[in-house]
This record gives sequence, structure tokens and C-alpha cells, in this order.
Amino acid sequence: MLSAVRAFFGQRGYLEVETPCLSRDVVVDAWLEPMRLRQSDGDWYLQTSPEAFMKRLLASGTGSIFQVSRVFRSGEFGARHNPEFTMLEWYGVGTGWLEQVRLTEQLVRAVVQAGCADLGRAEPEWGAAGFAVTAYADAFARELGLSVFSATDEELLRAARERGVPIPDGPMMARDELLNLLLGFCIEPRLGQRGGAESPEFLCDYPATQAALAVTTTTEPRVARRFELYIRGVELCNGYEELTDAAELRRRDGEQNQKRAAVDGSVLPGASHLLRAMEFGLPACSGVALGFDRLVMIAAGAQQIAEVLPFPADRC
Repeated sequence: MLSAVRAFFGQRGYLEVETPCLSRDVVVDAWLEPMRLRQSDGDWYLQTSPEAFMKRLLASGTGSIFQVSRVFRSGEFGARHNPEFTMLEWYGVGTGWLEQVRLTEQLVRAVVQAGCADLGRAEPEWGAAGFAVTAYADAFARELGLSVFSATDEELLRAARERGVPIPDGPMMARDELLNLLLGFCIEPRLGQRGGAESPEFLCDYPATQAALAVTTTTEPRVARRFELYIRGVELCNGYEELTDAAELRRRDGEQNQKRAAVDGSVLPGASHLLRAMEFGLPACSGVALGFDRLVMIAAGAQQIAEVLPFPADRC
């Protein structure tokens, strides 16, 4: 399957790169906890994604690039999670988010086909029609009957309680936290399947408040040019039409650190080298980060990530 990945990108003119797993810098995300290594000059971080380094390469003029890398996320254990896993990440210079949606579909089909052939398994019956592309608001309307952009926080909370979504005790949750709970418990499990059969589905047009490092539209309702691919309720990838504004990245990093501080008082240093590279000039591009082990799970028909890892966390 890795050979198929390299052939796929090689045929499309993407350059394979390698970047460090360990750095003083780290991309700030309120919901991802990096692993810290104490060094003589302070904390260094095992990277949760190669994103910052790859964007520095883009700013230096590499053109479109891809990478297969090991990434690390503290506390991630479960049927589909391991604290160390393989990330396939790529950036297409001059491409928009919808172009990358189609490229992602082509990649997933080609690589799963290669895996199934090697294992002697039948390929998934996904059909020749393109993978579905569903807007975030449409998914909420379809599964919950909610107009997500106009619903009040109280309406969202009521919908969660009616469906047995566990709501933490304490003050009223922030809107995005409520939306994430509804998405995780009520919508994600139904994505990427129809009538009990696999039917890959992209979710796109997330609220602008959940843009992460994606650009946002200027018309109302403002949405993020961000997408995720689901197959039978399993998220495979996260893609963005990438933010290129260094000042906006600095502002968003501050917001993410405020959220982290509100939860446990921890903040992260951010990616200062990436900010300088973006000030120099990050080309217009779209990028995708795909959990390669989950793709192997689909080709192998595996239910647990441990089935496709030689040394999962409980055997290390």
C-alpha cells in the first residue's frame, strides 16, 4: 500500500520529503496533546503532524509535496487510536479544497485496491460514482432535524439531552463543544454508509469557528474550507484549503491556547518558524492529513488498529 502511495504521487509530480519528528515548535491545537521531551534547553515536542515543517518547505519553493511520517499524540488509545501512528500528509500547490477532495478519492481507491489485491481480498463495493460530499449543515439537518447555523445553544443542548449524549456537569458548554459532541455521538457514526453498506462520504463546510488552519468564506453563514472523509463512521482524513495569512495564524494560535488554558492551564509555544515562513510567503495550496493505518484497516477488513500494527502500544 505504501508503494501504491508513492506511485500515485510520483505520477502527479509531488515530491516526497522527510521532516523531523522532534522540535522545539509545535502546532497549537486545543484538542491534541503533544508528547514533551525535557531537554537541557527546555521542552521539545514529538510532532502531532508534520504540517509545520512541510509548510516551511512549501514557503521555500518545493512545489507540491507529500510525506509518510510517524506522528505522536499523547493519551490516544482505543480501537482506532494509538499514541504513535503513521500519517500520510500532502500539499498541492495552486489547488483548491474541492480538487483535493477528488484527489483524495482517487488515492483512497488506488491504495485500498492495492492492499486488497495483495491480501487476496475482494475490493469494497463503492461503485464508480464519486464519493458523496455532504455539507456540515446538511448532515445536521439529515440526522438531527436541526438548522445548525441558526439553532440556539439551548436548542443544541436540548437535542443532545434528548438523544442521550453525555453532557458534563457544570456551566453551559461552549457552542463548538456542544456541536462536537452532537457530531461525535449522533452524526459521525452514520457517515460513510448507506443501508448497512460502505459508502464513502466527505463532510465539508464546517463552521468558521472550527476552521483550524483552513481559510474561511466571507459570506454568511461563514464556513471553513475544510473537509473530512468517513467510511462506515470512521474518519480517515482531514483536509484544508490552507490559511496563508501569518497574522491570522497568530490570532488563531492565541485562541487555541486560551481554550487549553481554560481546561487545564497548559499552553503550547506554537510554531514560530512556521509563522516566519508564512510571513515570507506560503503559496496558495490545499493539504490533507490521512491516517494511513486506518486505510490499511479498511483494506484488511480489520476492526482494531492493533490488527494492522506490528507493535501497538500494549505490546511496546
